[in-house]
Amino acid sequence: MDELIDIVNLKGQPTGNACMKSFAHQNGILHGSVHLWCYNTQQQILVQKRKASKTIFPNLWDVSVAGHIASGELPLSAVIRETQEEIGLSISAIDLEYLGIWEDKHSHANGIIDHEIHHLFVTQTSVAINELTLQKEEVEEVQWLPIDVLKEKISRFADFVPHPKAYYQFILQQIQERF
Repeated sequence: MDELIDIVNLKGQPTGNACMKSFAHQNGILHGSVHLWCYNTQQQILVQKRKASKTIFPNLWDVSVAGHIASGELPLSAVIRETQEEIGLSISAIDLEYLGIWEDKHSHANGIIDHEIHHLFVTQTSVAINELTLQKEEVEEVQWLPIDVLKEKISRFADFVPHPKAYYQFILQQIQERF
């Protein structure tokens, strides 16, 4: 779905200009997104499998929740909205811990140039998979993975979105410090 998004600077701050998401992806324009990593007390991390119909990284496992920040929307509001939309989990600002930003750029074979500043969040939750309502257009399935299994899969990019290794190392280190 196309939507109006803000063009951002390298600090993830809106520049005052906006464009449609499709235009940003066609031209590699820097824009904002949110990533939420959910973990539990059993040292597991929630991952989602992207739908086969996705234009970017179809059928690959990814972050618990991810999405674009709408024009005029704050990252905190976007992550709360996306979490409800994608996996049906209601969270509030008090549940979230902000880790900062991460610049990422992927050029895809289909011509999409996805250049984003990810606003990174983590949250601890004990939600069971059967309590989640998945957004049928976006998410194929979700599962809790033990952190050691996730580390092994990511190290060989086995069915996972190929974010830079440094990104995954940063996220996993941050989560491990919270166990």
